[in-house]
Amino acid sequence: MKSVFVVGAGPAGLFAAQKIALAGHEVAVFNRDIKPGGLAEYGIYPVKDKMKFGLRKQFAKVLSLPNVHYFGHIPVGSGYSMEIEELRQFGPSAMVFAVGAQGTKKLGLPGEEARGVYSAKDFVYHYNLLPPFASQDFSTGKRVAVVGMGNVMVDIARWLLQDDPNRTTEEVIVIARRGPFEAKFDDKEFEHIQMHLDRREFEDELKRVQSSLQAVGQDVSRVTEETFAILKKYPEDGGTQPRLTFKFLCSPNEIHAGPDGRISRLTVTENLLVARNGSTAAKATDRTFDLDVDTMIFAIGDVHDPKLGLPCGPDGYITQVDANDPKRPVYEVLDPERGSLIEGTYVVGWARKASEGLVGIARHDGEVGAAEVLKYLERVPERMHGSSEDIVRYLGQRGIEAVDKEGLSYLARAEQFQAQQRNMAYFKFGDDAEMLRAIEHERSRAVITTAA
Repeated sequence: MKSVFVVGAGPAGLFAAQKIALAGHEVAVFNRDIKPGGLAEYGIYPVKDKMKFGLRKQFAKVLSLPNVHYFGHIPVGSGYSMEIEELRQFGPSAMVFAVGAQGTKKLGLPGEEARGVYSAKDFVYHYNLLPPFASQDFSTGKRVAVVGMGNVMVDIARWLLQDDPNRTTEEVIVIARRGPFEAKFDDKEFEHIQMHLDRREFEDELKRVQSSLQAVGQDVSRVTEETFAILKKYPEDGGTQPRLTFKFLCSPNEIHAGPDGRISRLTVTENLLVARNGSTAAKATDRTFDLDVDTMIFAIGDVHDPKLGLPCGPDGYITQVDANDPKRPVYEVLDPERGSLIEGTYVVGWARKASEGLVGIARHDGEVGAAEVLKYLERVPERMHGSSEDIVRYLGQRGIEAVDKEGLSYLARAEQFQAQQRNMAYFKFGDDAEMLRAIEHERSRAVITTAA
């Protein structure tokens, strides 16, 4: 039996852990958050309870395996609770990093540090109650600009337009670098917010960009047949307040802060569409205009966190491209300085390729990466490795409070009690300290019950 460490407990990490454990190896899972699930817990839209309940059951099944050990509340990386080299001292035969893409992707605009300017990932974490984002200031105003045109934009718009209990939003303005035919959201997701779309303004916006679309052979009359097909299903709807509007062929250029330091105005550059390799690309013009907004959210994808400690380049953690098949996924990490692979070190899920697919894709990638790990384990000798008790002892000496599987069960009891008290389908704490206190409270109750 060999030992494998999995860093990250989202779908990719947990299903990789399951495959390796079912092959008979010891697996230790280290997770930044107290609760497992990653984006499946803290990225899926809050009201999608059925999906979240199903995933929680699957994750609990993984963690129920006796040879899977869980260490929650342990962020890994430079300046975090533990560094990669500290993990290596326990002698794992392999390490699998499933930490997702936790870096912040912005555009480097002048004024980007103004208050009221957020990355989509952090904003989603906030309303999904992930500590510490849940308690940080992500206040929004009346006119919110959301940069990007995918499903994340739709989720953010849905929250701002409908479900934010402290809603102040009067208008969400979608800033799209390209045109309406390049929208990336799913119809079923956009259906949740289509009633807020200002149809008259949308028609005016299509007219504004019509000549640019025609220049690359795009017929504006087919927008409702293709990317905005949902509008054909609801031809008379729209106009529900607050309203949703689009600005196509526009790129943020400069952020202007008001006297209070909060964004008050956004300058955007108008773009042209140009045909390129069978697709389209945006080309900036010298024309600009201003939008009065008091909040701005970047929904333009995710990047990896270089502080993790793995070799990281412009495209993320570095793996060796397969010369015979450049598109084939490669999971083992490359040290570019030595020009060789870092033996027994793998990345899976969004840690391998940021923003690639949803839960099903992450699970598949984790399992395929785990299969590569198992092949590696077959050809390396068994080595002495630290036990889970050794890890607990080391963390205790460092004063680091980890949450194990028993702690998760106590937390689940506390959350269930809170949900019943509040007449909610599900409750979760948004603060690490509250979770730790809840775990200790339930642990104490269990001890008293047992003693009685």
